[in-house]
Amino acid sequence: MTEPLVAILDDEPQIRTMLSEALTEAGFRTAAFARATEFEAALKRQTPDVCLVDLGLPDRDGLALVHRLALESGAAIIIISGRAQVQDRVTGLELGADDYIIKPFDPAEVVARIRARLRGSRARPETHQTAEFNGWTAHFDRYLLVSADGTEVAMSHAEGEVLRLFLQSPKRLISRSQMQESLGGAAGESFDRAMDVRISRLRTKLGEDPKNPRLIKTIYGAGYIFLGDVTWR
Repeated sequence: MTEPLVAILDDEPQIRTMLSEALTEAGFRTAAFARATEFEAALKRQTPDVCLVDLGLPDRDGLALVHRLALESGAAIIIISGRAQVQDRVTGLELGADDYIIKPFDPAEVVARIRARLRGSRARPETHQTAEFNGWTAHFDRYLLVSADGTEVAMSHAEGEVLRLFLQSPKRLISRSQMQESLGGAAGESFDRAMDVRISRLRTKLGEDPKNPRLIKTIYGAGYIFLGDVTWR
């Protein structure tokens, strides 16, 4: 299997070098960029498995870039930033990032977070990338929802992985701790808030009544349960 490709976008040369060396030693391929324009041009040629994105970029708004990547790239997105406020972390996760690491950091932590992020998707057989449920078809190779009438609805990578977790365990309670273990990321307020936002967005995309959702039910104090019938292809 080809080693996963990690794209590094950071305008600090020392950060790019440190991450590139640590990831290469850990068995990853890397591509490093100082500017968003270079990074975006490279994305047109090849989609990385993971994007490490600094928010303080000289030529783009970092959060806007993260949001676009979440909707269009299909890659896992990990923000690496010196912005340490809880609201900054929450905003990054709400906009579609899969994880948020605060500078300064230990490169070993970044490697561990990337491995945790990729572990689940690498273990899944490619023959099970499509699921059908309640008139919907979910294509996880493209993070796309298709309704019974053919309407297409895009998901971010983060939203898609939450839905995949539900569809793999229908009609079973999934606790917050199980979600954190399966989806990666640091447990805490920002993770819980991000899950709430992603589930709310999934409900909207699935046409759920926010006051009385039929498919994704909240079990207060315990977690969530997906009530649909699921067939994997």
